[in-house]
Amino acid sequence: MEGAPRHWWDDKRFLLLTVFAMAIPLLRPGLPPLVDLPGHMGRYRVQLDWAHSPVLESFYSFQWQLIGNLGVDLLVIPLTPIFGLELAVKLIVMAIPVLTALGLIWIAREVHGRIPPAAFFALPLAYGHPFHFGFVNFALAMALALNAFALWLRLGRLGKEKLRALVFVPIGLLLWLCHTFGWATLGVMAYAAETVRTHDRTGGWWRPMVTAALHCIVLAPPLALMLMWRSGQVGGQTADWFNWPIKYEWLKMTLRDRWQIFDVISVVILLGVLVHGKMSRVLEYSRMLGITALFLLGTYLLLPRIVFGSAYADMRLTPFMFAIALIAIRPKPGEGARAFRFIIAAALLFFGVRLAATTVSFWRYADRHEAAMGAIANLPKGARLISFVGRGCHLPWYTNRMEHLPAMALVRKHAFSNDQWAMAGAQLLGVRKEDAFGFNHDASQIVTEVKCRGEVWRTVDASLRKFPRHAYDYVWLIDPPRFNRAYLSGMTLIWGNGRDALYRIESREPLSEKPL
Repeated sequence: MEGAPRHWWDDKRFLLLTVFAMAIPLLRPGLPPLVDLPGHMGRYRVQLDWAHSPVLESFYSFQWQLIGNLGVDLLVIPLTPIFGLELAVKLIVMAIPVLTALGLIWIAREVHGRIPPAAFFALPLAYGHPFHFGFVNFALAMALALNAFALWLRLGRLGKEKLRALVFVPIGLLLWLCHTFGWATLGVMAYAAETVRTHDRTGGWWRPMVTAALHCIVLAPPLALMLMWRSGQVGGQTADWFNWPIKYEWLKMTLRDRWQIFDVISVVILLGVLVHGKMSRVLEYSRMLGITALFLLGTYLLLPRIVFGSAYADMRLTPFMFAIALIAIRPKPGEGARAFRFIIAAALLFFGVRLAATTVSFWRYADRHEAAMGAIANLPKGARLISFVGRGCHLPWYTNRMEHLPAMALVRKHAFSNDQWAMAGAQLLGVRKEDAFGFNHDASQIVTEVKCRGEVWRTVDASLRKFPRHAYDYVWLIDPPRFNRAYLSGMTLIWGNGRDALYRIESREPLSEKPL
């Protein structure tokens, strides 16, 4: 595409507008409606205030460690004094889809010299399944990895391998510090692209593969940090290899948000675009990006579901496999805008519809979350709070994203929240509330109507009956399933909105000893 006239969709002003439009779904929600995000924000609050809060010190431990999962944890430190914690987190989260889109566009420009029309199909993948889950350190690292990959390609195209080697040692280290997955994905993409680039210059494949490995050694230093971090007792479980049914489900869920039919049809459309890119007489695939996408696909197939104790490891890669494959599609040489005007129209329509749907979905989530968080104003600072959040046994497409909302009481009132993760080496926070053993960390906050097979969640009746009343002062019920209201004996309702309720515990006597 070098030397061809630029089209209107390749204008820098249009591209800039498109990139910043990616933030629209997050403009209105005060709390970005991502499943795990409130839980992470609770950890940030402990991190920021623990040293001068005796209450937080009694609830949690906190110790800084060098781990590959600190992206947002570090960014909130300089931003919170300026914006406050909640706005600082919101601004960081808003930047993630913007940076993701910017990285994809930059990569496309470096490889093609122009922005191919199919690239706009890729941009909604910035709001993919892992982002909705609230894996914010991961999502930030992947956004940065895409931009780092574009820089890698640019320096390689300009023949500045020595400069690239110098700058990518610190880039690799910083990316690993943000999240290990982003650093590893950059390594896969850089190796694939470097192999193709060397092949195009010298021919063959074996020698280019060795040469590419030598070029990518500059990304290897974090391996030493990885060995230190994941050695000994914090190694974590790695399990569930080659689970093909769940991998198929992850592919279907690539754009999972609220409306299953709409989200699945969107994925089918993307698959159709990929097939069309191969079959069309006016389109072709960039070999560099096409092979990079195949490397990511191979990584996805080889990854287990659980890596070092972190679940959904393979699922996290699905939006980025699709995105790299989509931006690999370009017009064949000599084809003018008339030959693919339908493609650009379809791509922009897809982009606009997905962005509008995500905006509506996020704003509806925000309304629901704000309604539930009305309970927090009725809590005293430092409250000993236990929360129970209802859910079903199956994996529904739509979820209320409430699982970690109780942590907002920790964020706003320094209250204890029983939703924090307790995984050695995975985060810096530990739980100290030994008087509530079994009811003091994730997933004790999740309750169901009936016992779910294969899950650790308790039923709501069992939780209300068994939790240690002497260890808590308040109970927050969020979207609870049906339960025996006799288990509220000894509690006083102090707030409710028809769906959620906050109770003060008046009686410390274990309920299991009372007749019901």
